Amino acid sequence: MQLKDKVIAITGGAQGLGEAMAKTFANLGAHIALIDMQADAVTKTAETVSKLGVKAKGYAVDVTDEQAVEDVFQQIADEFGQLNGLINSAGIMRDGMLLKVKNGEVVDKMSKQQFQSVLDVNVTGTFLCGREAAVQMINTNSEGVIINLSSVSRAGNMGQTNYSASKSAVSTMTVTWAKELARHNIRTGCIAPGLVNTAMAAQMRPEMREKFIASVPAGRLAEVEELGHAAQFIFENDYFTGRTLELDGGTRV
Repeated sequence: MQLKDKVIAITGGAQGLGEAMAKTFANLGAHIALIDMQADAVTKTAETVSKLGVKAKGYAVDVTDEQAVEDVFQQIADEFGQLNGLINSAGIMRDGMLLKVKNGEVVDKMSKQQFQSVLDVNVTGTFLCGREAAVQMINTNSEGVIINLSSVSRAGNMGQTNYSASKSAVSTMTVTWAKELARHNIRTGCIAPGLVNTAMAAQMRPEMREKFIASVPAGRLAEVEELGHAAQFIFENDYFTGRTLELDGGTRV
């Protein structure tokens, strides 16, 4: 797919990875629809992106709200006239051990809310946005690409029962959608990074951050621009579909 004058929707688009993706694609001539819960922030980011010479608009939406997601993708199609891409980058982490045991006794456990909240955003939100993006791609007869953001943690990571489960689900949904949507000229892709240098990573305890970096053969975190470049490859390579692109600095071997 050639990206000039295409329309790309990006969830989690107000800051961090979503914002970086928006700038990457705007610099390639794509028009950008940003979706995020933070109304003021997503509007400000859209204004910044529009200065790159493309149309950009921000939409304040909770990706776990089915009706809101249906409405916003219809609105995007109405206002932009087409939809060629979706990058599902909205996600949260609520790390914790399955059980905490002291002196042979269980003193705490991961709550259902702690587990479910991550699945709601990372899995249900990805599902709803992917579904509605596909609806509008078909309705507007648009060549389309859907990219989901997974993680190296999808293989299973200590202290991340909820996050690992969600990122494994995202990766397998990518395969399923590729098989179902190919007949409609829609491809899918998934990017599985290690830890990315974003505000989320900055919230980690310093000792945990350094321990993680020490385990990465590349010796550093991924930069948001590098994920943008990976997404660009998926969009531009018309034979790429249904696969997860590892971008973890060699962490998963």
